[in-house]
Amino acid sequence: MKGVVLAGGTGSRLRPITYSMAKQLIPIANTPILFYGLRDLAAAGIRDTAIIISPETGAEIREAVGDGSDFGLKITYIVQDQPLGLAHALKMALPFIDDDDVLMYLGDNLVRGGITDVISDFEKHRPNSQILLQQVSNPSSFGVAELDDEGHVVRLVEKPRHAPSDLALVGVYLFDDSIGEAIDAISPSPRGEYEITDAIQQLIDNGKTVRSSLVQRWWKDTGRKSDLLHANELILEDLVHQVDGELIDTAIQAPVVVGRGATITDCQITGPAVIGENVHLTGTVIGPNTAIGPGSRITNTTIEASIILEESTIDGWRIRNSLVGRRSHLDSEAPPGFAELAVGESTMISFQ
Repeated sequence: MKGVVLAGGTGSRLRPITYSMAKQLIPIANTPILFYGLRDLAAAGIRDTAIIISPETGAEIREAVGDGSDFGLKITYIVQDQPLGLAHALKMALPFIDDDDVLMYLGDNLVRGGITDVISDFEKHRPNSQILLQQVSNPSSFGVAELDDEGHVVRLVEKPRHAPSDLALVGVYLFDDSIGEAIDAISPSPRGEYEITDAIQQLIDNGKTVRSSLVQRWWKDTGRKSDLLHANELILEDLVHQVDGELIDTAIQAPVVVGRGATITDCQITGPAVIGENVHLTGTVIGPNTAIGPGSRITNTTIEASIILEESTIDGWRIRNSLVGRRSHLDSEAPPGFAELAVGESTMISFQ
């Protein structure tokens, strides 16, 4: 089985932070989102993997992932010149797949619990396709699957007004070599894209077998700031306490990870929280569900439930539920009360 990971797109819902970085590289608990998926593929025994990239952010993805050896993968990069849909991206990878089975994984999704079980089930039952599903409270916001009594998919509906079930499609799909013919048979949707749901429906309509599995723990689509912050919270639930930096007159309530070279002076840190390498904190309170990126310098500040990207400087603020882009500078004389921010790379905010 080969892997195809989709890491294109513009990330328009996450602007301004995605004006200057690929959405798949936004860190969750100080690890890029994309890396979690690549590790899942490697853990499931998949080695040969193609990453679909866009012209706009492809170079950054290449630099971050490299040849894949750090993940135990062999990476091939494929450029999707235009964002014409998931099925179009998979079609571009068909020469790489070369009639093998394939697992397609959306690179901005997080699937906690891994994908080994769904791959094992696919290989045991040998359907033409297998999709991963998650029960959701708002199915009208997703592609939704309708199942028969044996768990086979009989119909897929994209963002229905009246959903036939509460089972949303997660960004993990498995196919045998019949998917190429199904993609060739579909037309662009009203939004001008070749939808993977239409290709799977084509398999169903042609009498092919489409099987489903449920996510073992949780799944998160990280398309919005609130989703990123919630994903950060969920990932931090599994944090293992480890302090490699220097603590001076600092109180810590575990679990907390403090990276090498970090210096934390006269602070209070309540986990779960991650403090990156070479971070300097002084007179600062870090609350739960917070990640501070490497190289950041923060003084006289309170931060709760936020993601602060690398090399940011913050002085004298109170921040919660915020996403602060890398190399941003928030100066002293902050506004009163807690601020909730979403700022892009190299942003400077000063009230002096």
